Amino acid sequence: MAREVRAFAVTVLTLAALGAAAGLLWSGIAPRVPLQVTDQGTLLADPTTQALIAADGWFAVITGGLGLVCGGCAWLAGRRWMLGVLLGLCVGGTAASFLTQWAGSAFTIGSVTVEAAAAAPGAAIVPGALQLTARGVLVSWPLLAVGFFALLEGMHGYRESSLRQPYGGQL
Repeated sequence: MAREVRAFAVTVLTLAALGAAAGLLWSGIAPRVPLQVTDQGTLLADPTTQALIAADGWFAVITGGLGLVCGGCAWLAGRRWMLGVLLGLCVGGTAASFLTQWAGSAFTIGSVTVEAAAAAPGAAIVPGALQLTARGVLVSWPLLAVGFFALLEGMHGYRESSLRQPYGGQL
């Protein structure tokens, strides 16, 4: 039982560390929304911008890809402690998604190019804060990690199963 708990803790902590690094990657890649500074406050500079959707898409690509990698690595490394590793993927993937969102929103990495087609001359255009608008993409990391882990275990279990050779291999 102690080894299962240790495998769970190591998996959660590893995925949490990856989540913070993924947040910095998301912050460096995802585009920012152009905001126009006016006397009334900050307004959306370009109403036709796709930056919000692109930021959500980059979040899903980064966390989903890491979920697949983590699920495969966990299956290879944690064959002896399946339950602890599987629960660690679920809890750690959820924590990693939230850490990715927090780190990506808190830090601004890289240079941000903001273009606004509807900008009035003399008004300042600034990049907006990176935010996640589609909250459903938060489940991409744990869902793909656990799903890929289960797929690999199912394929391995079928290969080792006696059901693969009906009638005991005799025809």
